[in-house]
Amino acid sequence: MSEPVVGTPRRSEPATVPPDERGRQPADAAGEFWGGLAAMLVALPSAIAFGVAIYAPLGAGYASHGAIAGILGTTALGIIAASFGGTRRLITAPSAPAVAVMSAFAIELTQRGVAPSSALLLLAMATALCGILQVSFGLFGFGQLIKYMPYPVVSGYLSGVGLIIIVSQIPKFLGVPGRYHFWEGLLSPAEWKWQSMAVGVVSVAVMVLAPWVTKRIPAAILALTSGTAVYFALALADRSLLVLAGNRLVVGPLRDAGAGLLASMAGQWHAFSAFDPRQLGVVITPALTLAVLLSIDTLKTCVILDSLTRSRHDSNRELIGQGLGNLTSMAMGGVPGSGQMGATLVNLGSGGQTHWSGVIEGALALAAFLVLGNLIAWIPIAALAGILIVVGTRMFDLNSLSLLRSRSTVLDFVVIVTVVVVAETVGLIAASGVGIGLAILLFLRELIGGTVVRRKAYGNERFSRQMRLPEEMEVLVSRGNRTVIFELQGSLFFGTTDQLYSELEREVKQRDYVVLDMRRVQSVDITAAHMLELVEDMMSERKGTVIYSHMPEKVPSGQDMQQYFDEVGLVRTEHHARVFEHLDDALEWIENRILAEAKLASPQEPPLEIRDMAMFQQRREETLAALEAGTERRAFRAGERIFAHGDRSDELYFIRQGSVRILLPLDGRTGHHLATFGRGDFFGELSFLDQAPRSADAVALTDVELYVLSRARFDQLSAQHRMLALNLLQGIATAVASRLRRTDVELRYLKES
Repeated sequence: MSEPVVGTPRRSEPATVPPDERGRQPADAAGEFWGGLAAMLVALPSAIAFGVAIYAPLGAGYASHGAIAGILGTTALGIIAASFGGTRRLITAPSAPAVAVMSAFAIELTQRGVAPSSALLLLAMATALCGILQVSFGLFGFGQLIKYMPYPVVSGYLSGVGLIIIVSQIPKFLGVPGRYHFWEGLLSPAEWKWQSMAVGVVSVAVMVLAPWVTKRIPAAILALTSGTAVYFALALADRSLLVLAGNRLVVGPLRDAGAGLLASMAGQWHAFSAFDPRQLGVVITPALTLAVLLSIDTLKTCVILDSLTRSRHDSNRELIGQGLGNLTSMAMGGVPGSGQMGATLVNLGSGGQTHWSGVIEGALALAAFLVLGNLIAWIPIAALAGILIVVGTRMFDLNSLSLLRSRSTVLDFVVIVTVVVVAETVGLIAASGVGIGLAILLFLRELIGGTVVRRKAYGNERFSRQMRLPEEMEVLVSRGNRTVIFELQGSLFFGTTDQLYSELEREVKQRDYVVLDMRRVQSVDITAAHMLELVEDMMSERKGTVIYSHMPEKVPSGQDMQQYFDEVGLVRTEHHARVFEHLDDALEWIENRILAEAKLASPQEPPLEIRDMAMFQQRREETLAALEAGTERRAFRAGERIFAHGDRSDELYFIRQGSVRILLPLDGRTGHHLATFGRGDFFGELSFLDQAPRSADAVALTDVELYVLSRARFDQLSAQHRMLALNLLQGIATAVASRLRRTDVELRYLKES
């Protein structure tokens, strides 16, 4: 996270301009200028502080070099990143993550005894490699991935960055010599300068309190001005403070601004002439750390900007623009940076609408350097340190403390603390890696903690859509507990295998059919596959059957589950496993086997006559003869359509032999299975009763023979055989009532699911 917005300078609110045909806001020259100017006023003081923080560890006199590098970085990043990036209104400038990584790298180089000239080269190489990596991230499409860092990791590394900044600025705040580091500075009170601490305290106080007084002037500007004013007030009592040369309390003498710019660029390229490829290994880790952190920082700012402006940025293009900006900053002798939240929000609030506001911000930073370069020499280092200490403090994610309130989120807080500790003791890139690893473990914990069995039911509770005769339903209710149906969900992997096996083991020992509905399964690994193979073997020993239904061809992970099960041998015939496309097909197959064992269903049974159907039993022979004479016999091959949705037909169908499936047609897909009717049942009653168009398709599931009674013929029969008509209508009403009750059960089941 970059510096939080501490004040939003405003001119009058820009008038709303209607978007063009592509939804973009047309550029308003005045709004772009004021947005760029306001953003520059916010970004420049911090950039100077960042530059000084990075280069001051190299020794006396390098603070002024850092001030120039901060300004040049603001210029290069503002112009180039805005021109080539994929986010309108975004302001790119030197940022807190950059100073955390680069200052730590500079301190490490000085501790190794690297000469300042060589250290300058290595710092430039790290910036250049960071830019190259960011361009590569964009070209290879990593922009979408970097945004999805887990929250505990982002929170932890931001807090770590803030702590690194604070620790690095404490010695400057105390006014100790540049060679002193944190603990050395704290343990050397004789080296403290009370004048430096006074300036720092005032700067911190103004930085914190300024937003409560005014929002028209950025707090960083007020803090820097106040700190400088206090310094010169103290100089009235101590004239040595007015000596620029050798004064460690101020930035120090700068070269002439124009000459300083050219000299900085020339020096940068001269330093590269001494480049040794063997030095590349030294900069890889800080460069990679820098590239990842700056990319995350930028894209996080872009996401927030999108939410404020209802726009959508191009992540990959933005990374390319950021990389080119950092490469240009290196070429000019500047420091690296990223998209800044504070400056961006100020730009937005002051009228900036397009990338031109970012370009103007960079150009105005260069103009400020050329015009005010000599004044920068008198900026107190303690004032800059005070600003950075406040910036670092605001990077702490205090909201993360709320994670301690719930036991379920305590481990997330542990991840944040761990990332901070690793960041301080090892490094930021290691902290990110450790954080991601811990976040993955937390994710696995959640997967393991959740159940993979969404629902369990038995065969006497859940039936297929095959419409059964009363005596058949009695058998299915009494013997249906031989079947258990598991609806599975989530990922079947090594972490959930034991949980699923425990659930299955209890049922495998007492059921003949184990149905595993896989429609909500996201993935299956080899451990889970091996466990399912053990279950199949156990069922095979008992002459039972494992049945898979709704086996998805493609799951969200891209896995082809059907192919995977075939490859690992889970559906081999010797394992007594079967696969059905739909759960209803599996249940229908099981029910048919149970009924066949009870001698109530057999594909070899002869066609029924009218008198043998349950609806017409115990009717007089002459009445049945009249009914049979009034019907038409028809036969259909398996797969042949009997009638279609929308057909104008009022015929009632009695099934002599075979079975018929009723399907609700869906757009461009296979029809939804509503019901299946078998031997001795009837269908087509709705259009027969109300004479409206057919509401579904009827398709022969097997070869089928039918009695067909038209409504016109029924009306003729009812005039001659009134009791026959009443009995037929009563039978239809009873069957429809039974079907509606089954529909109610199914709807309740769907609602609960």
